[in-house]
Amino acid sequence: MSGFENHCWRDVIDSETLDIYQSYERDTYIGRRPALLLIDLYNLVYEGGPLPVKELVKNHPSSCGVHAWNAIEPTKQLISLARSHNIPLIYSTQSTNQIQATNRQRNVILDNSFEIKEEFRPDTADIIIRKERASCFFGTPLIAYLTKMGIDSLIICGESTSGCVRASAVDAYSYGFHAVVVEECTFDRSLLSHKVSLFDLHHKYADVMNLGEVKDRLRVL
Repeated sequence: MSGFENHCWRDVIDSETLDIYQSYERDTYIGRRPALLLIDLYNLVYEGGPLPVKELVKNHPSSCGVHAWNAIEPTKQLISLARSHNIPLIYSTQSTNQIQATNRQRNVILDNSFEIKEEFRPDTADIIIRKERASCFFGTPLIAYLTKMGIDSLIICGESTSGCVRASAVDAYSYGFHAVVVEECTFDRSLLSHKVSLFDLHHKYADVMNLGEVKDRLRVL
């Protein structure tokens, strides 16, 4: 298996599919002026603790359970890495007036449900985007911030891989920004959805990198 495919999806994507997508192989990179986009790392998705999602979903339908908790330490490392390279940090969270996309079971929303989890607390200089739809770009001033800062690339982490991360990465591509999605720092309720979404993004809209690759690329910027 090539290095381009050496990612978490290798146990769910068969060799025939890899052959079909072989023409997508390319050199991956991070742009010269990146920003770190941290998508929806709010308290709601950690509710119930680091347990299997199937044990939590009845009482905490938005929890990503153990998948969210496994991503905490890598995400903290990514934040520290970005700060050490003076890379701007942009956080997103849900607007409290959000229109629901589906009629799925509603959560009990607390005053702090959409606050960024304490481990990832934004600094005063960081930007916080409040959104009402999946993409961080839709109906928000994100483009204006990126343009003002001269950003050419977005390093993306957060949740969910198949939802808001995917929508934001596709929109970043559509607006002409190079997108990098950090494998260990994204998560979903379903591991299958997580892996297939990363595979699809990697071959069409973004460069999926593991945290070690991001560290190496930033050293040479």
